[in-house]
Formats: sequence, structure tokens, C-alpha cells
Amino acid sequence: MTDPLLLGSSSPYRRELLARLGLPFTQASPSIDETPREGEGAAALVERLAREKAAALAPNHRGHWVLASDQAAALGDAILGKPGNRAAAIEQLRRCSGRLVVFHTAVCLVRGEAQHRARDETHVRFRELTDAEIERYVDHEEPFDCAGSFKAEGLGVALFESLQSVDPTAIVGLPLITVARLLREAGYRVP
Repeated sequence: MTDPLLLGSSSPYRRELLARLGLPFTQASPSIDETPREGEGAAALVERLAREKAAALAPNHRGHWVLASDQAAALGDAILGKPGNRAAAIEQLRRCSGRLVVFHTAVCLVRGEAQHRARDETHVRFRELTDAEIERYVDHEEPFDCAGSFKAEGLGVALFESLQSVDPTAIVGLPLITVARLLREAGYRVP
């Protein structure tokens, strides 16, 4: 029997993605400061936050494998966070219009001293977007809780010129190809 699995996230997107693997799991939300450190790029930020989320939950869930993930979007050197409201989402998408945005998604699986980690990159090139297209999209999907201000699993894909990734689920927040590999390394039978 494999140890119980805990998803260290309050994200409904990550919960839905992990459920696709058909493994039983519980979910808990880690409480950590997610503020980027001075000079910390998107890749380093998500790797640190995934580790800290898992580490925050592990002491209270001994005997569990704790799976945590974090994602950040980078437009050049700037990290794009979750917009939180309509005006910020519109401004973010204006900045992304016609440009390449790199999404870094890190995963950390921890039980005691054992740790498995990985990071995925997804490259999204946005079309040249008009203000009317941006506003219609934002009003339709309200992507206020999504880094980059779009939902790739929904209408957000219509904003793209291209998307390049080895794992199509990474853009939604949990790279399942990577997660399945890490879970197998930890002893889970997937599938």
C-alpha cells in the first residue's frame, strides 16, 4: 500500500488536474508568504515556493506524500501575477499582446526526508490583440485568479498565436506528465 497523498494547494484547477490520475488524495492549503525575493526570477520563485508549500504541510501530515506546485508567468524579466480584478487583467493582456510569455511551473513531492522535484516551462506567444478583443475576453471569462490573465483550458487559447510545451496540463497549473513520473518514483502505480 502506498502512503496517502496530500495535494498542498487550495487551487480548484490543480485539484481537478490531479483527480485525472485516478489516485485518492486529500487537499490542504499551505500558508506561506509568496512574495518574490529581491532579484528572484520566475523560475527560482516557483521552485522555492513549491518546496516551501510542501515543507509547510509535511510536519502536520506525517506518513503522507505532500505534493505542492507553484506557477509564475514571465514577460521578459517581469513576473506576471494573478491580476485580481478586471482593470489589472486588461492591462496585463495589453502588455502580453504580440509578445512571448514563459510560464514556469514547479512541482515538489515530499515525505519526510524524501523529495522529488521538477520544473516545466510553457512558451505562449500572444497574438496582436485589440483593446476590444481583450475586454470581450476578460468580461467573458473573468480570469482574475490566473497568472497571465487567461484560462488556456477555456477561451483564453483564442488569444494565442502559439503554445509550446512538453506537457499540455502545465499551463493550467499542474504538469501531469511530470507529476505522474514523480509519483511513480515515490512508489505509486500510475496508471
